[in-house]
Amino acid sequence: MEWFSASGYWLGRLVFQRGLAGLYLVAFLTAALQFRALIGERGMLPVPEFVRRVPFRRSPSLFHRYYSDRFFAVCAWSGCAVAVALLAGADSLLPLWGGMLLWLVPWALYLSIVNVGQTWYAFGWESLLLEVGFLAVFLGNDEVAPPVPVLFLLRWILFRVEFGAGLIKMRGDECWRKLTCLDHHHETQPMPGPLSWFFHRLPKPLHRAEVAANHVTQLVVPFLLFAPRPVATAAASLMIVTQLWLVLSGNFAWLNWITIVLALSAVAFPADPPAVPGPPLWYVVVVLAVSALLLALSHRPVRNMLSRRQVMNRSFDPLHLVNTYGAFGSVSRIRYEVVVEGTADEVPRKESGWREYEFKGKPGDPRRWPRQFAPYHLRLDWMMWFAALSPGYAGPWFGALVERLLEGDRDTLGLLRGSPFPADAPPRYIRARLFRYRYTTWRELRETGACWERTYVREFLPPTRKP
Repeated sequence: MEWFSASGYWLGRLVFQRGLAGLYLVAFLTAALQFRALIGERGMLPVPEFVRRVPFRRSPSLFHRYYSDRFFAVCAWSGCAVAVALLAGADSLLPLWGGMLLWLVPWALYLSIVNVGQTWYAFGWESLLLEVGFLAVFLGNDEVAPPVPVLFLLRWILFRVEFGAGLIKMRGDECWRKLTCLDHHHETQPMPGPLSWFFHRLPKPLHRAEVAANHVTQLVVPFLLFAPRPVATAAASLMIVTQLWLVLSGNFAWLNWITIVLALSAVAFPADPPAVPGPPLWYVVVVLAVSALLLALSHRPVRNMLSRRQVMNRSFDPLHLVNTYGAFGSVSRIRYEVVVEGTADEVPRKESGWREYEFKGKPGDPRRWPRQFAPYHLRLDWMMWFAALSPGYAGPWFGALVERLLEGDRDTLGLLRGSPFPADAPPRYIRARLFRYRYTTWRELRETGACWERTYVREFLPPTRKP
C-alpha cells in the first residue's frame, strides 16, 4: 500500500485539519450570531417560507424536516462545539472510523445551513468550505498516513480556486489585461480593511507589478502543484504569501484563509513522520470510491473553466461536492454606498432630523476608519455593497430590513454597529440615499482626519413608514 500513503505530508495534514477546524468555528459562530435577523422565523428571508417553496432534493437540509429558531441555534452552537473539539485534536483520540464520523458532523450541519441560507449564503467561500470539509472526512487521523488520492484532490480544489479566478479575470474586465485594476480595486472592494487606504495610495507602477504577479500566481503556479515535492511545496508557499497580501488589503471573510489552509496541505514540512501501520482495506476502498466519484463530477467545473462563458462561484450539485470558483471578474471604477437614515418627525421633510444608521464593516461616517473583521463574515454589510451596485440585489430583503428598523427589532439592530434610535423608540420614517465614496488624498487626510469623501448621488428609497 505504499502507493496509497504519503507519510511525508503528515504534518501538513495536521496543520490543514486544525486550520479547517478553526474556519468551521468561525463559520458556525457567524451563523449562530446572525441567523435570527437574516433567516430566522422573523428574519428578512425566513427559512420556513423557503422550505415550503423549495423541495428537499434541491436543497437537502435538516431544516426541511423541522425548523425553529431554537433548533437552528442548537445546530449552530453544536457546530461550534464540534469545531472546537476538532481544533483540540479530538479526531486523533478516536479510532479511524470515529474520527471520520466526527469530521462528517460539521459538514452535514453546515450543509443544512447553507442550503436554506438563500442570498445570505450565496458566496463562493460557503461552497468552498463544504467541498474542502467533505474531503477532510477521508483524510484520516494518526492511525494512518495521509492518503495520496485525498491529498491530490485537495490540490485539485486549490488549482480550481486559483486558476478559475485567474481565467475569469483575463476573460472579464480589460483592466486586468492592462494591469490597471488595482488603481480602483482597493477603493471599490466590498469591505475595505484598515490598510486598504494605504494600499490604494501605493504608486501606480507597484499596482501594475501586483497585477502581473497575481496573473503568474493564478495562471502559471497552479500547474506546479502537481510537480514533484520541492516544486509543489514552493508553489503552495507562493500562494500562501499571495493570500496573506490579500488578507492585509481587505476583508474577504474566510476566502483567503481557506485558500491558505488548502495550500498548507500541499506543503511537505521537514519533519520525521511517525511510524503507523498500513491503512485497513475498508479505508482504502472508501477513499478510492469517493475519489473516483469526485473526479467524475469534476467534468462540470472543467467545462466551465474552458468555456468562454465561464461563470463564478456556482455549485453543480445540492451537496456542494464539486464547485466552480472565481472573484472580481470585473472591477468597479466608482464606489457607491447606500446610507440608511431615520427620523422621529411626524412628517418627513428634507430638513427633518435625519439620523444615520452605522454598519459594522461597510463605509458610513467618512471619518470612521475601516476595521479588520475577516475571517468573520458580516453578511448584511456585504449585501449592502451589492445593493449599492444595483437595486436588483436588494429586492428580496431590503424592504424587510427597513420594516425591522421601523419596528426597532433587536436582532436586526444587533447586526449594526449602532442605532441612532433606542429599540423601544424606533423612528417613524426610514429613508435610504445613494452616495459616491472616494478615498481622501494624503493632504485631505491630514487636514480633515477623514479617510473617505462622499457626495450625494440620488434617492435610493423615499421616506417610508410602517403600514
